[in-house]
Amino acid sequence: MAKRSAIPGTGAVPDPFRTERDSMGALRVPAAALWGAQTQRAVQNFRISGQPMPRGFLRALGLIKAAAAQANANLGLMSKTRAAAIRRAALAVAGGDHDDQFPVDIYQTGSGTSTNMNANEVIAALVMRGGRGRIHPNDDVNLGQSSNDVIPSAIRVAALLATTEELLPALRQLRTTIDRRAREARKLVKTGRTHLMDAMPLTFAQELGAWSSQLESARMRIEDSLKRLRRLPIGGTAIGTGINADPRFGKRVVQTLSVMAGVRFVSADDKFEGIAAQDDAVELSGQLSALAVALMKIANDLRWMNSGPLAGLGEIELPALQPGSSIMPGKVNPVIPEAVAMVCAQVMGHHTTITIAGQSGNFQLNVMLPLIAADLLGSIGLLANAMRALADDAIAGMVFRADRIADALARNPILVTALNPVIGYEKAAAIAKKAYRERRPVFDVALEDSGLEAAELRKLLDPAALTDGGVRTGGSGGG
Repeated sequence: MAKRSAIPGTGAVPDPFRTERDSMGALRVPAAALWGAQTQRAVQNFRISGQPMPRGFLRALGLIKAAAAQANANLGLMSKTRAAAIRRAALAVAGGDHDDQFPVDIYQTGSGTSTNMNANEVIAALVMRGGRGRIHPNDDVNLGQSSNDVIPSAIRVAALLATTEELLPALRQLRTTIDRRAREARKLVKTGRTHLMDAMPLTFAQELGAWSSQLESARMRIEDSLKRLRRLPIGGTAIGTGINADPRFGKRVVQTLSVMAGVRFVSADDKFEGIAAQDDAVELSGQLSALAVALMKIANDLRWMNSGPLAGLGEIELPALQPGSSIMPGKVNPVIPEAVAMVCAQVMGHHTTITIAGQSGNFQLNVMLPLIAADLLGSIGLLANAMRALADDAIAGMVFRADRIADALARNPILVTALNPVIGYEKAAAIAKKAYRERRPVFDVALEDSGLEAAELRKLLDPAALTDGGVRTGGSGGG
């Protein structure tokens, strides 16, 4: 253990702790810490995961404290000088300047009171250390507020900002990349698959287009959920009645916050709902889980199409990013789709957690707020990063193996489906079985057994024409 140096000229050893007091009494706090007694109690009580609240949540909390100070000044409840000092300190917290001063564990009091008081104490200390006079964490920084309306509001602010700034741009980037690759492969026809078995042909543009449509549907669902997420219960204080807050306070905070954040928020009409229930957060989490379902499908499709390169489907070749085996030289694996699939599994797990947490709104207060905040922001961050990786490191650089695709398509016995309207299902089935059994192109077997001329068969069995659908009849070229 390192020895503490003496104070120069005195021989005294500085005390690494100072004494702070709260309503429960005196407590020793690290001398260099900006936090006070209530935060220190939480540090000692909740030694559980070692994970503090996420950066995005602290940003939202700082923005709310800054907006609250401004609202209090505008309402004449606080001097403009004092409010300006609080606002500057709160914005420094929002900007990430003091993240090391927020040590409280995610797994803490269910209201998030410890983190709210952590913010109040840090902001008050910053103001006082800046020589701006004595500021009380509860009476000044927390004026007109309660943990019970601040923390639910911070969840919504943090999630909405992360969604609009990180998630939706990443989703657009992925969709743009998929659409570009689809255009490049619009004439490339491949074997379709249902039940993992050969089916009718389609173009790569059609297959990738389905992925793009999934992502667009996910975007619309997510953006629709934001309409409800932007409703903030700030001003409801302890249970929704707004005790100890000016009736105009909530709307003033929301107006100022919207300007600070650059995103529109609204004051919740029913603040009891916003404090007791976290259904808006659960809804967004559900849409993130649905996005994870879409991304899991895309990731697994890529893994299947990339399988091989010789003994699998081998339709595409994903970029080789790293060696794939510690024992098999030359092996390369689809590492990005695998990583994305794991992200999707985690997000689905987060949604289960958030759903359970959302059920814990007993009477007038939900008591799993920090967990909702952490997992909701965790899902948003994971999905945003995963989508960028999928776009940049997998789909953008994948190569279409045209020769391999054409060979498999020519031997696909399911092409015979196009002959059903001309020769009937039973005869077509016999041709398909013979082609599969003899490992021959379906065209060659059909020419022998269908009674149709070669020119007519070429029209009926043209894979590219079959991707347009419709009913095809002999000599007509289809409809």
